[in-house]
Amino acid sequence: MIELALVRHAKSDWGDPGLADHDRPLNDRGMRDAPVMAERLAANGFRPEFILTSTALRARTTADAFAAALRVAVSPDPELYGAPASALLAAAAARGARSVAVVAHDPGMSVLAGRLSGGGIGHMPTCAVATFRWSADDWDVATALDPDDWTFDTPR
Repeated sequence: MIELALVRHAKSDWGDPGLADHDRPLNDRGMRDAPVMAERLAANGFRPEFILTSTALRARTTADAFAAALRVAVSPDPELYGAPASALLAAAAARGARSVAVVAHDPGMSVLAGRLSGGGIGHMPTCAVATFRWSADDWDVATALDPDDWTFDTPR
């Protein structure tokens, strides 16, 4: 079975206009939501082999919260910063793991979640989590098929 969790980074802080976009931290709501959503994902039994994350500070911080709850390692990938849907899915598949969580940004996350859910997920708000499962054991086969099951959860 192949499993994929898509996690849009938690709410970021726009308070310092001098910061580069890549360096924006999470705001208070983001710091509160990330551990809550991570615990929900853990409670639902999703156990990735690792978490693949954008190198942006807000994504890395979100990934760290999920890593703590899921007790897995974080693997930063600079190619995920601003990546389109196809690149997000390709990055997850390229690792060859049977279960992966990806923490990244919109619009790529919403587009990918929408495609994989057959349009059931229209938009991933900050810190939303979408999971997808395929009965296939090979990413090439799995990503060529519609998922057998998917879920969607938001912090609100």
